[in-house]
Amino acid sequence: MKEFEGKTAIITGAGQGMGKAIAKALFANGANVVISDINAQSAASVEEELASLSQLDHELPGRAISVTADVRNKAQVEGMALTATEAFGSIDILINTAGVLKPTGIEDISEEEWDFVMDINAKGVFLCTQAVLGVMRAHGYGRIVNMSSSAGRSTSTLGGAHYTASKAAVLGFTRHCAREYAGYGITCNAVCPGLIDTEMVEKEVTPERLQKYLDSFPIHRLGTPEEVAELVLFLSSDRSAYITGASIDINGGDLML
Repeated sequence: MKEFEGKTAIITGAGQGMGKAIAKALFANGANVVISDINAQSAASVEEELASLSQLDHELPGRAISVTADVRNKAQVEGMALTATEAFGSIDILINTAGVLKPTGIEDISEEEWDFVMDINAKGVFLCTQAVLGVMRAHGYGRIVNMSSSAGRSTSTLGGAHYTASKAAVLGFTRHCAREYAGYGITCNAVCPGLIDTEMVEKEVTPERLQKYLDSFPIHRLGTPEEVAELVLFLSSDRSAYITGASIDINGGDLML
């Protein structure tokens, strides 16, 4: 039996990067997977990729479906949760991966850009968590993993103050959710990646600047989305049943607290 057989997971921002890697890892370990992304084409592409995996490995028990949702929009988020419960009967795992990064300096951040970053990175985590808590509470079980960042623990390497603030907000929300819902069998933890080899990082940093960062890290390379996915799988499993409210670093030693 696969570790997550019979479990249903929603992964936001699953159309690329870390979210995609997490969706693939959960599916490969038996979960039903809801691939949520604001980009319908990206989400559908991941769904097709997982369907191909299922055809290659007939022992995979789960199914994958894609859902288009803007995590800033309460109605769309609630629709995402409803789609999951209608398709699979429950929601056992929520991975809040959707996020954006902007490098703007404080004096140049417009009010609109501040709200954009905060709404996706922080409000989105709140809305998605709120949408699944009722189902998890009714079943007496849930695993919530929120994607923060080394920025939330210190300051951002690539992003601006709004990115740092949003990721710090995720950590505070994670702790409060963990305390409030522990009695219902629900754990809530945060993962704090450093520089990971994703499309978002590639877009924001030049090769020369990136090399300077890598030379300064104790482990001289970027992390991979698959390495982050392995940590998320542990926090999504029953192996982590006594861990809640935690913020776990995965940064190659760039930040040591």
